[in-house]
Amino acid sequence: MSRWRPPPPRSTAIITRAGFERLRTELDELWRVKRPEVVRALAAAAAEGDRSENAEYTYRKKQLGEIDRRVRYLSKRLPALKVVDTLPADPEAVFFGAVVEIENLDSGECRRYRIVGPDETDAGLGWISIDSPLARAMLKKRCDDEFEAQLPGGIARYVIAGVEYPGSRER
Repeated sequence: MSRWRPPPPRSTAIITRAGFERLRTELDELWRVKRPEVVRALAAAAAEGDRSENAEYTYRKKQLGEIDRRVRYLSKRLPALKVVDTLPADPEAVFFGAVVEIENLDSGECRRYRIVGPDETDAGLGWISIDSPLARAMLKKRCDDEFEAQLPGGIARYVIAGVEYPGSRER
């Protein structure tokens, strides 16, 4: 039998302006700075002779492949992304780009999350993808609304403690 798996669901193709600029800068740096450096190092390693036992050559080939893979991905992904840099019509509800403070009703723990596109998530900053179960459960909720989210650890109950949008004048 084959190990067929269904394709993963497509991620939402939206991003913040800052996230888009970061990805474009990364692509530019990879293409104009890092790739030429690696190509030069690869050529120098290839000039050393026997490539079958040349660790530097093998390493640089792998590094070049990783850079090319990322460049190819970013070159296809950037044109497909839609930059969302406007406030929603209802800034008191949770939508893309919101910074949301939630309180776990079971433990009383409060956390802040920012809802961003899947290409700019960062757990350390508290930036979660709009495709995540927690973000999907919070969408369109307002302050003091309770909601449940199906998380990997089970169902969790939360209440929205605050909603704000970075860059908005009302804070």
